[in-house]
Amino acid sequence: MTDSHSFTGRILDAVDCQLGEGPTYDPATDTAFWFDIKGQKLHELHLATLKKTVHDLPFLGSVLAIIDAERQLIVSDQGLFIRSVADGTLAPFAKLEDKAENRSNDGRVHPSGALWASTMGRTAQKHSGAIYHVAGATVTKLFADVTIPNSICFSPDGATGYFVDSAVNKIMRVPLDPKTGLPAGEPEVLSDQTGEPGDVDGSVCDADGLIWNARWGQGAVDVYKPDGTKVARYSVPATQSSCPAFIGAKADRLLVTSAWADMDEAARLADPHAGKTFELGIAVKGRFEPKFLI
Repeated sequence: MTDSHSFTGRILDAVDCQLGEGPTYDPATDTAFWFDIKGQKLHELHLATLKKTVHDLPFLGSVLAIIDAERQLIVSDQGLFIRSVADGTLAPFAKLEDKAENRSNDGRVHPSGALWASTMGRTAQKHSGAIYHVAGATVTKLFADVTIPNSICFSPDGATGYFVDSAVNKIMRVPLDPKTGLPAGEPEVLSDQTGEPGDVDGSVCDADGLIWNARWGQGAVDVYKPDGTKVARYSVPATQSSCPAFIGAKADRLLVTSAWADMDEAARLADPHAGKTFELGIAVKGRFEPKFLI
């Protein structure tokens, strides 16, 4: 039985992102970050003051990881870059692959400090993408022939990884070495969402091991138990809800990005909050993202 909940939250930021994605939170500065991938922008929001800064990017960025107080890692269609927090300068760090037809998509830091990052075709060409493991500057391909990689997140102990190909809609579970974030076995289906409305998009895993997943096309965040049972759905006032992130000093709030990409004028008029960024308005037992180790 899935408990359904209407939206009780708020619009956290009213800027309409073409493809809002990759949200994360820095507890040291009380700052949320997210991307407009196709708009080539990095959004920065200080939560206590709601002071907003938008940074133009020279590429399609999709994942941000904290390294330390001075540096961040950004995953993009041009590779991985170190970003200076002070002035926004970007320095090349590593390449995921040499495929001009691809861009980066979903990703997250494992508790070990290694990163999982993914790629996909710029027009979602079938089987063009892959999921990679990045330990320092060492890049290892984990899973190939992926069309739309998403839902990358990890159990609190680092022993389980989750991911999905949104074109297939089967949430996968794979055992991991907690010390490295590398697979320790073969993936298996956690939840088969084939034929269900909407696409499984970005996810985070909370302190209890629950998976919070944005359901693209359904304007919702779904909650799954570690055994794959869907236990709750929380509505979001934008159809193309894309990715959640835990925010706040206690990681007890949930931010959700959305998108207006691929909507025609009529669809956008019918979905006036498409592309905005929301706070779900409920208390959650979240956890902060690990730092990327270099």
